[in-house]
Amino acid sequence: MKVKVLEESKNELKIAIEGSSHGLCNLLAKRLLDDKKVEFAGYDVPHPLASSPIIYIRMKGTNKPEDALIKAAQKVRASNDAFGKELERVLKV
Repeated sequence: MKVKVLEESKNELKIAIEGSSHGLCNLLAKRLLDDKKVEFAGYDVPHPLASSPIIYIRMKGTNKPEDALIKAAQKVRASNDAFGKELERVLKV
């Protein structure tokens, strides 16, 4: 997976995530929208055969979109870890 910054300003960020899917982008967008400092967050898949979704973030005030994205990614990772542990418990792996 490769991340490329497409556009960046003090309160907006647009990145492409090569090799990603709707699953990851949808999770990130949802976690971003849970952040009250985020004004807008979403993603687009410009072409269904090219797996390089674009995530867009716009922040309220002077908050940095990079900080919000890192925080959202950490929440996604924590949820994934918790889900993995619960699967191991239930499946007795």
